[in-house]
Formats: sequence, C-alpha cells, structure tokens
Amino acid sequence: MSTQQFKYSTSVILYPLLIVLLIWLVFWYQVNINYGVKSFGIRPQKIEGLLGIFTSPFLHADIDHLYNNSIPLLVLSLALFYFYNKIAWKIILYGIILSGFLTWLIGKNGNHIGASGLIYVLVSFVFFKGIFAKHYRLIALSLIVIFLYGSMIWYVFPIKEGMSWEGHLGGLITGLFFALVFRKQIAKPERYKWERPDYNEDDDPFMRHFDEDGNFIESLPEESVDIKSQTESDTNMVQRINYIFNEKKD
Repeated sequence: MSTQQFKYSTSVILYPLLIVLLIWLVFWYQVNINYGVKSFGIRPQKIEGLLGIFTSPFLHADIDHLYNNSIPLLVLSLALFYFYNKIAWKIILYGIILSGFLTWLIGKNGNHIGASGLIYVLVSFVFFKGIFAKHYRLIALSLIVIFLYGSMIWYVFPIKEGMSWEGHLGGLITGLFFALVFRKQIAKPERYKWERPDYNEDDDPFMRHFDEDGNFIESLPEESVDIKSQTESDTNMVQRINYIFNEKKD
C-alpha cells in the first residue's frame, strides 16, 4: 500500500477510549471483587506464566500505576488509530503478544503486570515509523512523541527497583520490529497529475489552453465548449437564485 489517507472517523476516539475503559474496569474488578487476579501477570520462564502475556496489560498494582499508564496509552493509541488506522489493531494485538513473550523470555523472577509494555510498543512504532516514512506529518508526530515521552528511554534499563524494565525493553524492540515489517505501508501524500513520471502535457486538457510560450489561448478546444457553456449556465442560475432570495415582498 503506497498511499494512506489521514481521515478522522469515530473509531479514532472510540477504540482508544474503550481500551482504557476496559483497563479501568478490570482494575475495579480487581479492587472490589477479586484481588487475586493481579497474580495473573507474566511469570518469566514458567509455563503457567505464559497466560500473563495476554492478561498482564490489563492488570495494575495500584491506582497510581493505572493512572500513569492510562494517559500515555490513550494519547498514543489515538495517534495510532488516526495515522495508521488500517494496521492499528495489528500493532496493538500483536504488540501485546510479542512484547509479552519477550518479557517472558528475558524477565527476572516475579509477576510482571501493567500496560507499560504496550505503551513502549506504541512509542517505538510511532517514532520509527515516522522516520522511515519520510512524510512531514509523520515526522512531526515522531518529534512530538520524543518531546512527550523521550525520557521513557531510560526505563528500558534496570535503574528503578520494582519496575519491569524487561517489559519496557521488549516493547521497544517490538515497536521497532513492526516499524520495519510495515515499512512498505508508508503513508505518502497524493501526487498531482503533473508530478507523475508518466505525465504528458499533450494529453492534459488543461494544458491545451496555453500555447508553447505559456500564453492563454482564448479559443477553447471543441470538447471544452460544452463545459464552458455549462459553467456559464450554472453561474447565471446562482445569480438568479440570489436575486429571488433577496427580492423583498410587499
């Protein structure tokens, strides 16, 4: 896919809100009904810990952990669904699986929970995809992501006790991998007809209005006469409508 339009739709806002709402609902269930669900995180190098690959993004230690993940997840998923709507769900679902599996492989003993792994997938993907695309809007988006979340790069290293840096690193690697995999699906601005390599001025009806020196030719080609007449008719119709609308009644 060589082109991709940046178009707004209800899904751009609806899906990110539903994802964040689902995480908050799980946390409500965890606090009010079954606190034990928090144990279903990623437990590295253990077979039973593989289940956590699918459940860990929805589990959080406390309200601060949940809040700190909710805002960047909402912002980044909004950007993902707006600029990369056709592959957004692939990035999210496969990102959860691959980043979670990497965490399971390289993680230390413990219970790894939280949506931060997915957040790092989104940060990494959006940044590198914009650089690879060489499209001014996507490059601008990459710069915004770096400005907002660039400091997160430090947390892929074991600099803070109790933080799953392995999950962050797995998300960073996964996002870069997806940016490379989906590199061919780069959004590009649509090119005008005269910018295309196969463009021929002789086949362009508009260029027939000008001579070799670029001067406008008053006499239009025969195939353009009907268009001109139609345009004049439309103009007269608009003027007539305006006249009737502005006419005052006694």
